[in-house]
Amino acid sequence: MPSPTRTANPSLAVAVLCIGGLTAALTQTLVIPIQSELPSLLDTSAANAAWVVTVTLLAGAVAMPIAGSLADIFGKKRIMVASAAILVVGSALVALSSTLVPVLAGRALQGLAMGFIPVGISLIREIVPPKMAGGAVAAMSATLGVGGAIGLPLAAWIAEVGDWHALFWVATGLAVVITVLTAVAIPHVQDAQPSRFDAVGAVGLAVGLVAVLVGISKATTWGWGDARTIGAIVAGVLVLLAWGAYELRQPAPLVDLRATAKLPVLMTNVAAVAVGFGMMAQAVVVPQLLQLPEATGYGLGQTMLAAGLWMAPGGLMMMVFAPVSGRLIATMGARITLMVGAAVLGAGYLVAYFLMEAPWQLLVASCILSAGVGIGYAAMPTLILDAVPVREAGAAVGLNALMRSVGTTLSAAVMGTLLTSNTVAAGGGLELPTKGAFQLCFIVGAVAAFVGVAIAAAIPRRRVEEPAGSDLAAAGAQAG
Repeated sequence: MPSPTRTANPSLAVAVLCIGGLTAALTQTLVIPIQSELPSLLDTSAANAAWVVTVTLLAGAVAMPIAGSLADIFGKKRIMVASAAILVVGSALVALSSTLVPVLAGRALQGLAMGFIPVGISLIREIVPPKMAGGAVAAMSATLGVGGAIGLPLAAWIAEVGDWHALFWVATGLAVVITVLTAVAIPHVQDAQPSRFDAVGAVGLAVGLVAVLVGISKATTWGWGDARTIGAIVAGVLVLLAWGAYELRQPAPLVDLRATAKLPVLMTNVAAVAVGFGMMAQAVVVPQLLQLPEATGYGLGQTMLAAGLWMAPGGLMMMVFAPVSGRLIATMGARITLMVGAAVLGAGYLVAYFLMEAPWQLLVASCILSAGVGIGYAAMPTLILDAVPVREAGAAVGLNALMRSVGTTLSAAVMGTLLTSNTVAAGGGLELPTKGAFQLCFIVGAVAAFVGVAIAAAIPRRRVEEPAGSDLAAAGAQAG
């Protein structure tokens, strides 16, 4: 078991981890403001251009559990530096490109850099004093949402005032800074557990995940009943079942499925799907409602930049609630904190259902929703870290982050289907979502969040006399 290594400046280390996580997450939403222009910018079809967004999400989902496993084998700092360097290469490649194939390659590399976040979360307890651990984990967890929320208005503004390549030059510059700071400011912990990397398991997981997530993410375009959608999802599930059988026979598996089957870990990961679903629902629905023409009677007529600015405070709320989440975890436990976060998330959707007549009303709802996400996201890594040994912390947190991604992907597909299947003619052959479609999305988001509350309630309490997932966890934020 690695011994704790306290850095002389833990606040600086946490700040670097948070900024690094925020930068990695920010790249996920960089192209959304210019998504409608991508076919002409890259001289390709709309269907091909859609992969510029999808490939990053797929690569990120695959990268998080694999990066966590690599971190447990080779050391967390090494993998974070490598992830940041991959972000530099990917961002620069897109910045230098104007055709589809190199842009897709660069965007895939940007997705792979998302491994920085779960590895950083799993490292925190080893480098900061116990009294800082809860708040630091909460802050690092919040970067998953904050980066995406800040990325929307930032990207919209850069795209309006300059060439779209500037988006990726900014990302390249940030990635270079993060690479250097990670190498310099993050202490090296002797946490490597030399072992054979499960390359076959990594390939199997990647193939299965990509197939399932492609089926889900393309369901809105292809149709849920389309043979391509069903075929991709079924094929992916079959591959994942075969992968699971293979992993159970390995002495050093990519993911220890027996450990993840422990009830605290399993239920936390299921709750992650519900909370991830709730987080993404607002990101899909609220900007569309803000940007619909006022002539519809319920649209709010905002520009993309204005809509992003109305959404940005919600992202900041996640960071504001990080220290609050840390205190809740320390006083009430991570299980209760997760329940509180999911309940606040559900309440935010109910507020949005009744208050959708003005941008400021959606701003209020968005802030409530984001507070719930911030609280819930902070609690989940703590529950995971308290339930697994230190040598498996990276892989376990990475798997939890993956389950959040599954929730966000599923949410985007479901919300897209609800909005496109309940439309009204707007002239010129244009179909726009009805007011009822938006309200239905808010209800579905609320239901998902309250299901998350129920799932979190089913997470077993950790008895006080039991050892935590590490010798550090007992001194850190107590689990629920």
